[in-house]
Amino acid sequence: MKGSYLLVIRLDRDKTVHTKAREFSLKAGYYVYVGSAMNSLEKRVARHFSRKKKLHWHIDYLLKEAELLRAYLIPSEERLEEKLSVEVSKFGEPVEGFGAGDVKVSTNLYRFDEEPDKVLVRILEGMSLRWKTVKSGEEVSRIRWDYGDGH
Repeated sequence: MKGSYLLVIRLDRDKTVHTKAREFSLKAGYYVYVGSAMNSLEKRVARHFSRKKKLHWHIDYLLKEAELLRAYLIPSEERLEEKLSVEVSKFGEPVEGFGAGDVKVSTNLYRFDEEPDKVLVRILEGMSLRWKTVKSGEEVSRIRWDYGDGH
């Protein structure tokens, strides 16, 4: 399955996240990361839930320090990462330069003071997208794309 995804992350205290070449000073709060997987959406999102993995992308370094609460998987033949990032940027505080190396936006990570789920659902509905929400890698492996639940 091809598509994009949104990760909802909680950082319980201020932290500096060090990647291979950069560091990001992040305030405590909720973060939304926008990503895409144009090969295997389910495998990519399951990898994000995994605690044992080689650190490769910026998001891997953040997830080592924070809690991944849930993910929204958005199947699509079209690469929606940039459009989703623009929409999320209207509501969240951008973390400049985080995880947006292959798109035209300046970041794919946005900070929120409170849980952003109502905002994310409004964005997805406004874009007329279908999605599934999962809270673990195990849930990802059990996804059925029948959309009988209204999403």
